[in-house]
Amino acid sequence: MSTQTQQPVTIYMEANPNPNSLKFATNQMLVPEGDSFDFPSIKETARAPLAEILFHKEYVDRVFYMSNFVTVTKKPEYEWVEIQNDVKDTIKEFLESGKRVIELQAKDLFEETNTSENAELEEQIKNILEEYIKPAVEQDGGAISFHSYDKDAQKVKVLLQGSCSGCPSSTITLKAGIENLLKRMLPNDVQEVEAEGV
Repeated sequence: MSTQTQQPVTIYMEANPNPNSLKFATNQMLVPEGDSFDFPSIKETARAPLAEILFHKEYVDRVFYMSNFVTVTKKPEYEWVEIQNDVKDTIKEFLESGKRVIELQAKDLFEETNTSENAELEEQIKNILEEYIKPAVEQDGGAISFHSYDKDAQKVKVLLQGSCSGCPSSTITLKAGIENLLKRMLPNDVQEVEAEGV
């Protein structure tokens, strides 16, 4: 009888511009490529057992999953030097148990079809975010996604998650980086970019 040998879990920590967030990257894919899951509180963790376990630690303020990493945001009164190894060990122990970080349902895997009158322009905006912005934001342990477009105001709303939530430099990134890029690439359609739910 053969026993399946599980791949050893390696986790490394990466700092990012948000001093309250730390990215815990692993040698395994945790969620499907391109998907992200943000947990601003324990109430949203019904299908996310790892996030729920992390929220039971008094210092955890927010948990975010994407690709091969978990970004944990701590409460400001704690210092990373005191808690980072506990977070790392908790994630490693959970992954080594072979459990999934999230229980996906079929409806979670299907994208809604865009039927708005601005569908073509919204697709262009999404493609720009995907190609030029998303890789840099993910490297910092966060995620950005298109939220909405207001044609009259020429305003794009984006959703910032993970380490971007509550990050002091996210406003600079938003205005100096994302807004300038979209205004340059779509000068007749975009005049402002705003973050939703930061």
